[in-house]
Amino acid sequence: MFTRHRGSEGRRPSRYGNGETQVHLRGLLTENLSLNVEKSGATAATGGSSVTYGRPAPSESAVVGGEYEGRRGLPGAAGRPPSGMTQSVVVQVGQCGNQIGCCFWDLALREHAAVNQKGIYDEAISSFFRNVDTRVVGDGGSISKGKICSLKARAVLIDMEEGVVNEILQGPLRDVFDSKQLITDISGSGNNWAVGHKVFGSLYQEQILEKLRKSAEHCDCLQCFFIIHSMGGGTGSGLGTFLLKVLEDEFPEVYRFVTSIYPSGEDDVITSPYNSILAMKELNEHADCVLPIDNQSLFDIISKIELMMNSGKLGTVIKPKSLVTSSAGTSKKRQEKPFDKMNNIVANLLLNLTRLDQMFSDAFSKDHQLIRADPKHSLYLACALMVRGNVQISDLRRNIERLKPSLQFVSWNQEGWKTSLCSVPPVGHTHSLLALANNTCVKPTFIELRERFMRLYKKKAHLHHYLQIEGMEEGCFTEAVSSLSALIQEYNQLDATKSLPVEDIPRLSVAV
Repeated sequence: MFTRHRGSEGRRPSRYGNGETQVHLRGLLTENLSLNVEKSGATAATGGSSVTYGRPAPSESAVVGGEYEGRRGLPGAAGRPPSGMTQSVVVQVGQCGNQIGCCFWDLALREHAAVNQKGIYDEAISSFFRNVDTRVVGDGGSISKGKICSLKARAVLIDMEEGVVNEILQGPLRDVFDSKQLITDISGSGNNWAVGHKVFGSLYQEQILEKLRKSAEHCDCLQCFFIIHSMGGGTGSGLGTFLLKVLEDEFPEVYRFVTSIYPSGEDDVITSPYNSILAMKELNEHADCVLPIDNQSLFDIISKIELMMNSGKLGTVIKPKSLVTSSAGTSKKRQEKPFDKMNNIVANLLLNLTRLDQMFSDAFSKDHQLIRADPKHSLYLACALMVRGNVQISDLRRNIERLKPSLQFVSWNQEGWKTSLCSVPPVGHTHSLLALANNTCVKPTFIELRERFMRLYKKKAHLHHYLQIEGMEEGCFTEAVSSLSALIQEYNQLDATKSLPVEDIPRLSVAV
């Protein structure tokens, strides 16, 4: 459904999280790598399955569209995070991955500062940060409760050019990152997937594993890795996808969520179609959930917001800094399920730029997606809506009922909605809506990318730069484009069901 399914057969025990706390679900989709500031009583939204952190009071829950919905609050008490709390590790790969990651950590700190006025290290902040006593020599003593001493991001920074990482280490967030969790080189990957994947992958595999293990050892219950990378260059596409295979082998029970920045059609890297297609094959095979983001779509959205700001329609409510908020295991022998490779999730984040009902409408408009797509006129497998701020359950229910007639869902999942409410508004705004959808609208982007690939490949243009790398053959290119074509065909088969009549399947009734 939303993400790669995980079978129970052949699953080896995880070293990071015991049987009581390890969480298994088809896909936990969270806001912009999820701040988890409101974990207590939180419902995670996915296609057909959900997980609840904490036990919300009966008076604070409701049912929308036949699904559970919980209102989330902020934990405020000091003390060690309970065993049910999970942690996530962010892995930033390449220039683009580290630049976006830096914006994410800045936002995460501002979010926590807005609600954690007493500076207490609580379970919410422990999801993405360690509390370290810098007076302790060596690795630093971890503090599990009490006042915040020194926060260290649960992050690994990787780049084969040291420029961006050095800028981060000299910037305002320099103390947030552990200098022992950085891997850099000097030469770079030369916009070549093969160099990043084959050369630097082999060269730095042990160092990468060491950093990942160290990050995992600092977690009480590691739930997922978030990888941030771009698809068009060499390090992000090549080493970033090499990392996925390493994670799958070393941490088979830990989820691998990926934010992938796709190049625009006017990208200045001429080999970006090669890099993107080669990387997509690895994403299809080794990622549990992919949130594709299109550079051009981001540019268009920011341009529209700036135009509204300059025209005075937004007043002074939007701060330019707050616009950097684009949201965004099992054993190898797992049992493959239908739609296993359809792990691309279309995401958009609407801030309080318009009235509430318009915000819900915009979430399904082609003008507000983080990838060039038209979900409203395509087929939904499932959809999740996550609202923050002073929004009532009745607002959510009313808008879903209003929009449902104009949206097409697969026949076997007509009630494929998941919802989540958080009363804490995002920093700088009164409310926001994050929409996540497994939708066939990603297909045109993949078709266009394949066409760009074939225009280069038919001429064998720049192919020699890849084939001179040990381990690279022309078969790597044909396999990659075949993998993408198979994925496109799966979306075609789903789209073909749009004209079929929807069966009226009765709901289960429970005898009292």
